[in-house]
Amino acid sequence: MNLPVPPNRRYLLKLLCASAGCLCLPRSAWSQVRFASNPFTLGVASGSPTSDSVVLWTRLHILGASGGGIGRVPIPLRWEVAHDAQFTRLVQSGQTLADVELAHSVHVEVAGLEPDRWYFYRFMAGAALSPVGRTRTFPKPDAAVARLRLAYASCQKWEDGYFTAWRHMREENLDTVLFLGDYIYEYPGTSSKLRTPGGGWVLSLDDYRARYALYKGDADLQAMHATCPWLVTWDDHEVQNDYAGVQAGNSGFADPSSATNFLARRAAAYQAWYEHMPVRSSVLLQGLSGLSRGAEMRIYQRLEYGQLASLYLLDGRQYKDPQVCNTGETFGSSRVNPATCAQWLDPQRSLLGQQQERWLYQEFGQARSRQTHWNVLGQPTLLGQRNFRTGSGRSLWNDGWDGYGAARSRLTDSLRQHQVANPVVLGGDVHENWVGQVKSDYADPNSTSIGVEFCGTSISSRTGGGARAAEILAANPHFVFVDAQRKGYGVVEFTPDRLSTTLRVVDDVMRQDTRIETLARFTVQAGRPVVERA
Repeated sequence: MNLPVPPNRRYLLKLLCASAGCLCLPRSAWSQVRFASNPFTLGVASGSPTSDSVVLWTRLHILGASGGGIGRVPIPLRWEVAHDAQFTRLVQSGQTLADVELAHSVHVEVAGLEPDRWYFYRFMAGAALSPVGRTRTFPKPDAAVARLRLAYASCQKWEDGYFTAWRHMREENLDTVLFLGDYIYEYPGTSSKLRTPGGGWVLSLDDYRARYALYKGDADLQAMHATCPWLVTWDDHEVQNDYAGVQAGNSGFADPSSATNFLARRAAAYQAWYEHMPVRSSVLLQGLSGLSRGAEMRIYQRLEYGQLASLYLLDGRQYKDPQVCNTGETFGSSRVNPATCAQWLDPQRSLLGQQQERWLYQEFGQARSRQTHWNVLGQPTLLGQRNFRTGSGRSLWNDGWDGYGAARSRLTDSLRQHQVANPVVLGGDVHENWVGQVKSDYADPNSTSIGVEFCGTSISSRTGGGARAAEILAANPHFVFVDAQRKGYGVVEFTPDRLSTTLRVVDDVMRQDTRIETLARFTVQAGRPVVERA
């Protein structure tokens, strides 16, 4: 497949340093560049904020041109950060290099900013000027903070609907967006009656780059990226449906990946993800030269929003043990009766991987000393048990946390053991809204509730139907709400005393002029892990 030979480490360090904004060139180097048309068609984005820094992203790409239309040479860019959208009060500026090895993307890491402050930013390449983006730094970790307002979202399948939800999200007055996976889909999408992505199956680095360029060309998605900083993790479709760690998945179609080297495909997908996300260069540096052999691209992390919230961003795919007891023993996922699966309770199996688990539980051990009001886990899927069988027995989905029961117990045991304050789990993946309590033992309905969960619907991706949603809800009493039809996002507002969650949904993802409305509202009082309908 089309995976370039990784550059040597010295060149990689130089390239990532240049991309991160460490370059110093004469004015003529960037001001004399010429383009036949607008090279900023994929917009701008920001992310990975701390109390004194943020990552600024763009990728030079000319729509409709082969390979992005920029050529095979590095392009110098200038960037600016200002207090105002007119850039009359400049804060910082610098130069960076968009290199062909990274698809002419840049990830400028701007340091030395003031905490808890909004900024504006833009890029320049020759006479071309990018759109203006708005970003912010987080408060200092020891700062008393009155409010955090974030949206959580996931699963935007091009062929299933328009991305209009992002347009409405711009009106939510957010501090940050938490994106929980399935930013792109790898399918050909040829059966869609709405719109098709084109290009066939996504297998090579060029394929993944083209698919990201298609998605990022969407005006509503692009505008939301320019509105506030994003925190991002991935799920399976950034690579292949239902893949687990180094094992290929099953797209449910005639996916030709069985004829390719899956690790090479995964490496291409990971590189393309980095090239299109506002994340730090250290994410790529650790693994690029060995990704095709299974090396790590670490994306899990903890961020502090003053003393109000600790945000744990988790990776639920890269280190995942393969699913067990699939129907017909095929790769991918199935609904399983645990009573017929000897491997179901194997204590060695993990969804997060042993290293990420150790890191997370060490973080939980330090949570009390940080005295944070809320501890928020952003991860790709549904945490709580979801039994699809409404009579006796159980039928559980083996690709989510239900398929890794021992690992889930380790997670809830650690939260309880370390007395982590006010755990809140945010998820996606299932294309449905699920709201409920996190239980210490899902086998015992009367066990202690130790936190709350809000698993969100999709931006556009279809659900399986939802005709039995009410029955399934009744069979899983730790959940208090489900909606299996509507598409959109969730907004969570944190204060020291409580959180409020609003489920926002569009009327019809098949219409570009669709309206937004509130599906439901919920509140949780600090110190009381019970979801209440507002």
